[in-house]
Amino acid sequence: MAIKTIIMGAAGRDFHNFNLVYRNNPAYEVVAFTATQIPDIEGRVYPKELAGKGYPKGIPIEPEEKLIDLIKKHKVEEVVFSYSDVPHEYIMHHASKIIAAGASFKMLGFEPTAIKCSKPVISICAVRTGCGKSQTTRAVVKALKAQGLKVVSIRHPMPYGDLKKQICQRFADYKDLDKHKCTIEEREEYEPHIDMGAVIYSGVDYEEIGKQASAEADVIVWDGGNNDLPFFQADLKIVVADPHRPGHEAAYHPGEANIYTADVVVINKIDSAYPEDVNYVRENVMAMNPDAIIIDAASPIFVDGGQKIKGKKVVVIEDGPTLTHGEMTIGAGIVAAQKYGAGEIIDPKPYFKGTILKALEKYPHIGDLIPALGYGKKQVADLEATINACKCDMVVSATPIDITKVVKVKKPILRVGYELQEIGNPSVAEIVADFVKKNVKKGAAKKVAKKPAKKGKK
Repeated sequence: MAIKTIIMGAAGRDFHNFNLVYRNNPAYEVVAFTATQIPDIEGRVYPKELAGKGYPKGIPIEPEEKLIDLIKKHKVEEVVFSYSDVPHEYIMHHASKIIAAGASFKMLGFEPTAIKCSKPVISICAVRTGCGKSQTTRAVVKALKAQGLKVVSIRHPMPYGDLKKQICQRFADYKDLDKHKCTIEEREEYEPHIDMGAVIYSGVDYEEIGKQASAEADVIVWDGGNNDLPFFQADLKIVVADPHRPGHEAAYHPGEANIYTADVVVINKIDSAYPEDVNYVRENVMAMNPDAIIIDAASPIFVDGGQKIKGKKVVVIEDGPTLTHGEMTIGAGIVAAQKYGAGEIIDPKPYFKGTILKALEKYPHIGDLIPALGYGKKQVADLEATINACKCDMVVSATPIDITKVVKVKKPILRVGYELQEIGNPSVAEIVADFVKKNVKKGAAKKVAKKPAKKGKK
């Protein structure tokens, strides 16, 4: 008899685990996925086109709140935990409830869920959401491109729409974002790659994605989501830690596992963290993985026209996931507003509308800022209404995208940028150069031609 199974997820790792371990596997019958963290992703069906043999109607995706009832209804024997960025205690509370309901609790290891690529892979992961993976990934991509290599990134999944249309998605220009009807959260991850002239893939079926990406790449870069493990076997594993949340490197799943397996650990944001917190993280990393190379890094901010902030009453917008399940209360936008002398950073919470207000109810720790949530048209409209309702002189936006491409902001807006800045040696570029020597076939890297300098007018 097939083992009746439920996979707990958040529209990402859960689908990947199913595809690699449970799809077309007669030993198991997956009766449902459950969904959490991301709004409005339950109520869908994992389609028969992806589910494989034995699922002619697909697999229902139910709210996680129904988990215990589903166990009893279907006489479920195993529940598989398959999402990320949660405290260890949170997982064990769920495990206790599941065991009490009569099912076994299970977590899959890295090896059975890691795909082997035909091209060398560098993975960038983290110990928490919001550590600075994105700027670290950009630094890696730039270093590889400087070696004359064709770089293709693969992003952790964000399939929040029609799953049949999101099996394998390729993003090379802004038209692709519109073609795939990307949410704000997706645009925040894909646009920076497009701006670098790079290609990035995402979707649902990562075996297919890996094949297509490998066909056009010299090197694959895994751009991780949350603090999840990579979906591919990596030849170089880079993990980012955050001294603004000291101790979380040993307290959250699966970020702790990332530290144990890292080749390189980037301790980011040391320019804005307390020295004792930086040292605490460093000591933890050295104790957990004494062989890892440690890179100290800052995350300096840049604001074109930042002097306009001085004395103004501003509202700050920050990256959504960093503030919600990432549990941060401030980000680069708050730092920028303070740095450039804002007269007042207003508390926007009284102006929150609709689904943005619901997010506050779920994540009450959100500070004096607006999370840039936009998982669907309704939420984008609520975000726009929230921003425009705020009584302020100016908007300071620290999302990775130009938010005005998605919402109409009626007040002046300034964008905050941030890049990785290594302090001392080794640098990311040095690590990447050593990786290329060891892992990339000779002849793959083409000599980068220097453009002739433009002659000035006489």
